[in-house]
Amino acid sequence: MPAAPRSKPLKRPTQARGKFTVQAIYDAFVRIWTAHGWEGVTTRAVALETGIAVGTLYDYFPDKEALLSGYVRHCIEALLARIDAEVTAPTDLAWRERVQRLVRLTCDAQLEGLPAFDHEMLMLEHRVAEPKHHRRVYDELAARWLQAFAACKDLQPPPSPATIHALLTAAWGGRRYRLLVQPEGDGCDDWVGEMQAMVMARLLAR
Repeated sequence: MPAAPRSKPLKRPTQARGKFTVQAIYDAFVRIWTAHGWEGVTTRAVALETGIAVGTLYDYFPDKEALLSGYVRHCIEALLARIDAEVTAPTDLAWRERVQRLVRLTCDAQLEGLPAFDHEMLMLEHRVAEPKHHRRVYDELAARWLQAFAACKDLQPPPSPATIHALLTAAWGGRRYRLLVQPEGDGCDDWVGEMQAMVMARLLAR
């Protein structure tokens, strides 16, 4: 039997009011998730927590799987926007600082200012994400990494695309695997620091 189609958001807000409403829905979703887990998330509970009518929530998300799908995409878009703003856009960064920022943003799943995404959410990702969605995210991240290194005018010679892709795979794959296995005994900051050192060593060894 073919797999049932995955639920997804009905529309993306384009006006400020709609964007504000969807952000409020996401914030309520995270609060309920944190307090009660996935089983505690219902469309009614999220609407009540947000302070909107259930019908208004249904304008955007027909069920809680669609809400999860929208939230996962929201997390990715927030990460991409941070990379654009803090890594690629600045014109006065030395390449070492630019690369350190890039690695931290890519690796640190607990970074302040980014939407919360934890082990339990990762375990439910299969409900809303197909292989093509994972490929899309990888391609978007790869494009950001290539742009970030292109902005490193003082890094000569520039690393090859193959090197950039390999470093991205190590950073993003490591982040997701750490979310999966939740290793004990080493903090996220320590691991991010080691990843930064590894990337710098590879760039300096050319």
